[in-house]
Amino acid sequence: MQAAVIVFPGSNCDRDLAVAIRDVTGKAPAMVWHRESELPAGTDLIAIPGGFSYGDYLRSGAMAARSPIMKAVVEAAGKGVPVLGICNGFQVLTETGLLPGALMRNAGLHFVCRTVGLKVENSQSIFTARYQSGEQIGIPVAHHDGNFQADAETLDRLEGDGRVAFRYTEQVNGSARDIAGVLNAQGNVLGMMPHPERVIENAHGSTDGRRLFEGLLEAVA
Repeated sequence: MQAAVIVFPGSNCDRDLAVAIRDVTGKAPAMVWHRESELPAGTDLIAIPGGFSYGDYLRSGAMAARSPIMKAVVEAAGKGVPVLGICNGFQVLTETGLLPGALMRNAGLHFVCRTVGLKVENSQSIFTARYQSGEQIGIPVAHHDGNFQADAETLDRLEGDGRVAFRYTEQVNGSARDIAGVLNAQGNVLGMMPHPERVIENAHGSTDGRRLFEGLLEAVA
């Protein structure tokens, strides 16, 4: 599998994500700077990491969404290439329009940094195929703007179409209907606020995130 990790000024989880992909797939991803206009030839997975791209100026992910490389990311997503956005990556994906909704300031107005409970709502996607529907897992979060919001019609559509991938099992940030991760209509784009790349080996205290990358490897390889 040839993966690409997109790096913006202010990304700070790009190396963690690259290590997780390398450890699971056996191949280091390409690190693609935001000013590039093309993805490496043969890219079959795009990963957008967490952090504070462009210092979160204007809105989280707003400026990164207009970086030159994002045109290539949108085009690749349209061709069915899997795109995974984690934390700031999720914010970037909503700002590009690849995913619906918006990530607002946490309802409690505080940065939240801890492991939270998640329920796997949809185990039929390429990102969640190694989990069981209804399974509960623990994944760390670290964000100030993770409060997912959308209008009621959009939320109903996401739930009705099985596009809610993960839901919080506890109050974390005020997200509508406790949504923690959503899929696009085609199922090849996932945005999620929790960080699966931080729990892929026993030394991390949990391996609950590893299966997400293993499922992707099975789907893409």
